[in-house]
Parts: sequence; structure tokens; C-alpha cells
Amino acid sequence: MKKKTVYVGLAADILHKGHINILKTANRYGNVIVGLLTDQAIASYKNIPYLNYEKRKVVIENIRYVKKVIPQDTLDYIYNLKLIKPDYVVHGDDWKTGVQKKTRERVIKTLKKWSGKLIEPKYTKNISSTLIKKEMNNLIYSPENRVSRLKRLINSKEIVRILESHNSLTGLIIDKINVEKNKKVVEFDGMWSSSLTDSATKGLPDNSSLSFSARIASLNDMMDVTAKPLVFDADNGGQIEHLPFLVRSLERSGASAIIMEDKVGLKKNSLFKDQSGAKQDKPQLFAKKIKKICNSRQSQDFMVIARIESFIVGKSLKDALHRAEIYSKAGADAILIHSKEKTPAQIFSFAKEFKKSKNFKPLVSVPSTYSKVYEKDLIKNGFKLVIYANQLLRAAYPAMQNTARTILKNKRAFEADKKIISIKEIINLVKND
Repeated sequence: MKKKTVYVGLAADILHKGHINILKTANRYGNVIVGLLTDQAIASYKNIPYLNYEKRKVVIENIRYVKKVIPQDTLDYIYNLKLIKPDYVVHGDDWKTGVQKKTRERVIKTLKKWSGKLIEPKYTKNISSTLIKKEMNNLIYSPENRVSRLKRLINSKEIVRILESHNSLTGLIIDKINVEKNKKVVEFDGMWSSSLTDSATKGLPDNSSLSFSARIASLNDMMDVTAKPLVFDADNGGQIEHLPFLVRSLERSGASAIIMEDKVGLKKNSLFKDQSGAKQDKPQLFAKKIKKICNSRQSQDFMVIARIESFIVGKSLKDALHRAEIYSKAGADAILIHSKEKTPAQIFSFAKEFKKSKNFKPLVSVPSTYSKVYEKDLIKNGFKLVIYANQLLRAAYPAMQNTARTILKNKRAFEADKKIISIKEIINLVKND
């Protein structure tokens, strides 16, 4: 008698006894085929797994209850179910509510087409990959693992969402905050170490007055208490001879990427209307800087992102595209096309043309001036990374000014207390886990 087929969908980032119970139960009904969720499938509803698909596949293949492992490319089971037509699907009863409720309903409806059945063992309480991850964060987020995480996110998600962090407290906010939208958890994927906000918090102008050494010291404090990837704003990178030392320090800290702009001379913030005196580097010379970083990095997962300033200094689309080709060939992992226009039309025109190139690389957007743009429109135009580059500092400054004025005006703190975070909340934010 032919043995029946059983399908089990798993993410299996961190294997625990709940997974083994499911597989053991499934094995009682027949040959177990595991539909292992890809990184992309997992990223559609929660953060990407610690282990990539191939590593997770090796683990699952070597469990004695499993006959075969195939990829499941979406959270939805239907494609694989129609392909295999299993006699049974086995899943814990925890998916009757929450983000997978509709998936469950579709599975039941599909199985009916060939008289298949859904088996739902009781969910193993007080254990989950999420709980285990919380306990493992200090171990898993070593600098080596952290460096590679941004590239994996870019390969797995439609768009990677980065928010400016100028100290450890803002880093903690980025690490912990999320909202639920359309039954999916939405969060920031990482932090942006901005030269503008780093300088401003030290009371210095944004013209490279703050040394890289000082910035990395602050960055290390932030990395000690956070877990998400960090992208470092390196302005123009400084002298080419110094770049290997900067890259070494960033990788040692666990930073995932460096963004370097193709300007030369004393820095002038790109958002200033008057860019007189601002000059771009010759593209071939800037390409040498890119190559220097590529040859200096210890990990190929440490990303080099080239920031093109052609539109900022009033040059043409043709110039920007010419530079993108050169920087891409030099080894840039992504291209940031910068603009200070109030709409994204300029960067979208660049994206439309650059996508035709055989040297196309993922695109990065910094929507500081064209803030009305939706992420869905960035995705449509080929952007994989969006950096909200200064919003937290801009939010904090007026709030602190208003609080200071309120105390002066009332000669006491009571009125200010109504509009600020409670002492209890701030203590809990930075408490020991």
C-alpha cells in the first residue's frame, strides 16, 4: 500500500521541541514533505531569520521524520499544495488567529478539492522562535553576524527601511518600536548614523568638523545596546589612504554598510539651496575610493554604497547615469541618487534609465525634501533601501525647546510633565532584560 503524503510548512529559524512535535505527529500519517519558507516568505510577515534558507534546509533534511524538503516561496501554501496534492497538512493550532488565519482558511478550502485533511496538534506553549531569539540576541548579534544582515535584508525584502539614530536612546527606539498594519508587523530594519545629526548633537556644523574617531566612539555606544544593522554616513570618505582604517573600524563595530558621496573639498550639506563652491570628484578618482574600500573590507557582505550628487550641484541626468555606470563597475553594491527637489520625479527619471543598464545596482533613496513619496512608489521604481535621515533629531529639538520654555514660563516642571514621557517609561526603556 502506497504511503500517504503529509505537508508541513516551516520557517524553522531556530529549531525547538514544538517543531519536533509537529514533525513527529506528521510522520505518523505518512511521508513528510517540509515546505521550508524562504527568507523572502518570512520577511513578508516578520524579521528575516538568523539562518539563511540553505542552512535551515540542511538542518531540516537531517531530521529523521522528514522525507523531503522543498522551498515555500510565500506565506501562502497554495502553490505547493496544488503541486503536491498531499493527503494531509499538519500545522499547530496557533494559526487559528493572527497573521496566518486567512492562510489556514485557504489551506482548508484547497485540501477539499482532493479530500485532503488538515491535522492541527495542540500548540506547544511557552516556547517559540521569537522567545528564544530574545534570549540569544547577545550571542547572535555579534559584529560578524550583524555586518551581513543588511545585505540579506535587501535580498529578502521589497524595501529596507532605515531611520536616523544619533545616540543610544534613539537606537533603542528603532530597535523596539513597531506597528501592526493589515495584520502585519511593520518595523524599521536598521539605523542610519548621519554626519549631520552626529555633528548637530555635538554642537558642530555639518562640514566634517566631527572626526571619524569621535563618530565611531558614539557609534560603539549605540551598537552595545541595539541589535539591528547600521549604515554609516561617511561624507566623502576623506583621504583615500585613510579609508582602510575607517572600514576596519566600522566592520569591527558591526556596521553593515558605508555610504560615501562623490564631492570633494570642505563639505557643504547637500540640502542647502546654495551649492556654489560645492564640487564633485572626478568619477574615475571616486571610483578608486570605491575600489579601495572593496579591497580593504574583511567581509564581502559589508556594503559599499556610492552617493551621486549630480542633481544636487545642478548637473544633468546624463552625468548622474555616467557616474552610476563607473561606480557600479568599480564595485559599488548599491547607488544612492540624491535630490533636494520637492517631488521624487528627478530620482525616478534616473531610476527609469539606470534600470536598463547591465550594470544596474539596487537603488537607495533619502526622501528628506520629497517626504510625500510612499515606499510603494519607491519599490515600483527599483529602490531597495529608504533612509529617513534626520527625522528623530528634528522631532526631538522642538520638543526639548518647548519643554524648556514651559518650565521657564511656569517656574516649575508640572505643566511640562503633561507633555513628556513619564519617568517610569524612560526607566523601563533602558532597564535590564
